[in-house]
Amino acid sequence: MRSYLSMIPISAKVHKRQNRMTIWCIVIAVFLVTAVFSMTEMAVRQETNRLVAKHGIEEVTSLFTSEAFLSLLPIAALLFLFILCAGVFMIAGSMNSNVAQRTQLFGMMRCVGMSKKQVIRYVRLEALNWCKTAVPMGLVFGTVATWVLCAVLKYVVGGEWADMPQLGFSILGIVSGVVIGVLTVLIAAGKPAKRAAKVMPVSALSGIPDEKKSIHSIKTAKNIKIEKALGIRHATESGKNLFLMVGSFALSIILFLSFSVIVELVNCMMPQSVAAADIEIYAEDGDWIENRLLTTLEDANGVKRVFGRRAVFDVEANCDAASSVNCVDVISYDAFDLEALKKDGILERNCDPDKVISGGAAFVISDEAIQKGSEVSVFGTQVPVAGKLKFDPLSSDGSTEGRTTLIISGETFRDITGISDYTMLLVQLSDSATDENTDTLKTLTGQRYKWVDNREYDTHGTYIAFLVCVYSFLVIIALVTILNIVNSISMSVSARIEQYGAMRAVGMSKKQLGNMVKAETLTYSSLGCAIGLVTGLLFSKWLYGFLVTSHYAYATWHLPVAELIVIVTFFAVSVAAGIRAPIKRLNEMSITETIGQL
Repeated sequence: MRSYLSMIPISAKVHKRQNRMTIWCIVIAVFLVTAVFSMTEMAVRQETNRLVAKHGIEEVTSLFTSEAFLSLLPIAALLFLFILCAGVFMIAGSMNSNVAQRTQLFGMMRCVGMSKKQVIRYVRLEALNWCKTAVPMGLVFGTVATWVLCAVLKYVVGGEWADMPQLGFSILGIVSGVVIGVLTVLIAAGKPAKRAAKVMPVSALSGIPDEKKSIHSIKTAKNIKIEKALGIRHATESGKNLFLMVGSFALSIILFLSFSVIVELVNCMMPQSVAAADIEIYAEDGDWIENRLLTTLEDANGVKRVFGRRAVFDVEANCDAASSVNCVDVISYDAFDLEALKKDGILERNCDPDKVISGGAAFVISDEAIQKGSEVSVFGTQVPVAGKLKFDPLSSDGSTEGRTTLIISGETFRDITGISDYTMLLVQLSDSATDENTDTLKTLTGQRYKWVDNREYDTHGTYIAFLVCVYSFLVIIALVTILNIVNSISMSVSARIEQYGAMRAVGMSKKQLGNMVKAETLTYSSLGCAIGLVTGLLFSKWLYGFLVTSHYAYATWHLPVAELIVIVTFFAVSVAAGIRAPIKRLNEMSITETIGQL
């Protein structure tokens, strides 16, 4: 053997099983970054090509220097930093346990003459040796995932994604993946390398780990069984290890809550409605659409549904809850349209849609303090308010622009105004509708009314594509969390295997040993969950304000109760699953086998 560094590939083969989980942590970190930045570059390429073909190079230059585009760069950098930190915490925690497990090995290295600097170099190069396998795997997985997502967007979603590049390589994604892989390993290896260098040569000769701390502190724990107290102590006795374990759990939660905000941003950018129409027909210049046209269009081929709206604007009114309201807009919705408001989640929580659908009451859209139970007087009729909309679905940005609008049923509109004709008709086409069917509808409508075809502006495919991407990354984060929990528990148990053997030798039962492992794991997970939830909620609120509220004033941050329930439940299940395998392994080992483990 020419050099002590020649031991690195030998050690990698001997400790292949112990290193496997750490390598997968690196793979997933590289994969996540490669996929995120590769998809971003592919989307930018497609949009750039489209804009150049349509508007020329100057329009593209304006796009990449715009405030909206530049405001997203800090968010991308922040998410990159979070992924980097998550990778560092996971890998460092794994390496910390790995070093603790091989205390005698590093002690023997010191015995045969290796200096502290050489031990530090050995540990760092051993960690970089993992990158030879992990980084290429992460790059391949990230690139293939990008190709799959691009193919889904191009061939399944289609529409504006029909020109998505295929089988392309992203320089940004590959470079980012390599950087994240090497950087996380180098940062993560720092503390464990120094810890390995501090191992005393006597540890190799005595076979006893270099523990300097006493266990007197467990005597102060009252009403706690000794095995649970020992488990808590194992988790907290090393501040660095506790920080790494808790930090890795917390960062997973922060990432989850951060990506959840992006879902809200997509909902605001591309709001989807059950009542979205393929064709809109308007009456112009104070004209009205005859009532019978709705029936005529309903019977045409290729039509799934037709519903109408009636509207009168600037109607004199007064409200008992807001004296400043002296005029309102009154709009009627058909039954399907009113049901769609409920399904779209636009209504505030205390709304009573049945009172509007059955007739007599109204929904209100207003910035004024008009709430359920108030009354608005229009056309000499007192109309009770059955609830309020969260934003104005009739405006482009959801704002009311200072106006107050009443939404009532068609029957109520006819009763208080005497008007039965429509202001506009909305047509939803069936999936089997052809261009010939559409031409027939246009002929039936005639030249009297304005005709708008919305099909080319449909954003449903893009909306689904964004959601698929976001939820895919949430699934990846979940898998990383599971891997991290299982890896952390397994490595912690492996590092203390001799201690557990000694405890079994002096009379500790298998059940007590299992309770000790559970107490140690619950200490890590409960602290990580608590810190992650508090920090994640604060960051989520800030991110929501930066990305959503700053552009959509009607959108306000609310405590994400559903997400919190999912996170806590997921963590509980992951911890339960992670504890099971190490405890089973301990129970299956004999006392002499456990003490003899190296």
